[in-house]
Amino acid sequence: MRKNFGTKSWFYPLPVLIVGTYNEDGTADAMNAAWGGLYDADKVILCLSAGHRTTKNIQARGAFTVSFADAAHVVPSDYVGMVSANSEPQKIAKSGFHTVKSGFVDAPLIDELPVALECQLLKVNEDGNIIGRIVNVSADESVLTDGSIDLAKFRPLSFEPVHNRYHVLGEAVGHAFQDGAALK
Repeated sequence: MRKNFGTKSWFYPLPVLIVGTYNEDGTADAMNAAWGGLYDADKVILCLSAGHRTTKNIQARGAFTVSFADAAHVVPSDYVGMVSANSEPQKIAKSGFHTVKSGFVDAPLIDELPVALECQLLKVNEDGNIIGRIVNVSADESVLTDGSIDLAKFRPLSFEPVHNRYHVLGEAVGHAFQDGAALK
């Protein structure tokens, strides 16, 4: 028997996205955004409110990075989602994150987060959602096995909205576009 909960923003899994931008003065900013994902094969969508410094930075610079929070960096990843750069100009320094400029877009990469999408702003849609084109995916060699991202090494976080907890993704339970063939 099922229990009904009504309308809730319970979507599984929700990636823990850390969006990197540059402020007007050239300093780096980052925010934790749970509401975002793929929009197409080479595009991402972020649901950010207009009041976020990050939103203004994306519109001003036309670029952003999306890093995936990992188990090793739960505390700073959570912190950049709790504190607004509108009121805390030293947000990045206090988080302990360090940044380097992307070689592909006018936005920072976060050294500590091993996998990132480097994106160019395409548009802000009628709902205010930000749509960007992925121009590069970069991954630190520490999370690679045989030249590919290894989920067991990477240990990305997922946000669980019912209890406001972070969980690690990683256990493989099947093969996409292969296991279902047994039913053909």
